Amino acid sequence: MKDSFKDVRCDENSPKWENAVKRQTPIYSRNEIRSEFERDYTRILHCQAYRRLKHKTQVFYAPHNDHVCTRMEHVMHVASVAKTISKYLGLNEQLAEAIALGHDIGHAPFGHHGEDCLNALTEQKDGLNAPKKFWHERNSLFFADFIETLPDPDAIEQPLNLTYAVRDGLICHCGEIDQQGIKPRDEAIDLYSIKRPGIIQPYTWEGCVVKVADKIAYLGRDIEDARQYHILDMSAYRHIREIVATTLNGKESHAFRSGKAVNTTVLINDLIVDFCEQSSPEKGLCFSNEYFRFILELKKFNFAHIYNHWRLKEFANYASNIIATIYRTLMRTYEYARHGRISQALKYYPVLGKTFEEWLIKYARYLPDSTNTNGIPDISAAIRRYQTMRFNTEQVFNLADRESYSKCVIEFISGMTDVFAIQVYEEIISF
Repeated sequence: MKDSFKDVRCDENSPKWENAVKRQTPIYSRNEIRSEFERDYTRILHCQAYRRLKHKTQVFYAPHNDHVCTRMEHVMHVASVAKTISKYLGLNEQLAEAIALGHDIGHAPFGHHGEDCLNALTEQKDGLNAPKKFWHERNSLFFADFIETLPDPDAIEQPLNLTYAVRDGLICHCGEIDQQGIKPRDEAIDLYSIKRPGIIQPYTWEGCVVKVADKIAYLGRDIEDARQYHILDMSAYRHIREIVATTLNGKESHAFRSGKAVNTTVLINDLIVDFCEQSSPEKGLCFSNEYFRFILELKKFNFAHIYNHWRLKEFANYASNIIATIYRTLMRTYEYARHGRISQALKYYPVLGKTFEEWLIKYARYLPDSTNTNGIPDISAAIRRYQTMRFNTEQVFNLADRESYSKCVIEFISGMTDVFAIQVYEEIISF
């Protein structure tokens, strides 16, 4: 009920507060009028990975229809839902919003299919406890910690350096696991010790709210977008009515319903109301039995009628080829990259060559070869960029190690938008 979580919110009175607001390094002071979590929100808002979400797949690949949901719109939906729930329950809205806004900054191009493609390209370690290869929740944390930067007051590019509570929410946001009675964990663990998505609960109640908000946000919107593309036929609409009748309209049902329609706004409203009425610190975050059954059945519907639709599968084949082609092309340049000659290897692919060289300079301490084939000094444009770029980033990738180079290529591709990946692919295959 209203304000029922006020005593467990993440604020100065919480025993978790000191860990929650901890940053990896002290952040510069700017006479702030913002809280720690508001500051994280704006740092995510201004980073490049967030900007690229506007051209990353939510469900429908590289949509030309301006009214179909992209990954950016999705995270805004999640932020709206998480803020509404947190405000009503008495939790920290600013923390929930910051986690929600950044939760997908590590998502691959072409949605979950792109994630699967990159996962397949990454070498799996042996052993029962070997970590999962590529998963976007961990990649969101990785991008926040090591890839994304913002200029400080001295115009030096610095890492985002987010608080522990927000970083924790990024890697623990997996909303695909169907659970009732979600509660946060007690320990502030090393976040990189988490080996697979969905197995560790967030550190804060606000992080748990984002997990649920992620699910609430996409269920109805995916149906709405499927209507835009005429993916659903009359039998599908009958199926939706049957789901409502068997889960929410039964004789014993006490489900709250604000209307007869099954669309984005009605679904989000009703799920939020039910969730807020049912949740308590004692029970955890949960829905009523009726709405929980409804969610499970609606997810099954979306998989049967939308996510596994033949049109999406046809584009998925195309997306697989795009990602694999870019990966193979860049892996062929390994020896060139080791010796500072990546521009020579990619000279026929100027868009790919320029962006990948800049990536290597920033994250692999790559220094282009300063001599041409005749042994004459050649101060290339890349070296001039290296001299003028001012950044304080770690050496994330080691060009002397092929496995690390493969990781470097995977992460470079993961940051691409659908549109840019298609552009680079066409550059590679065009003659």
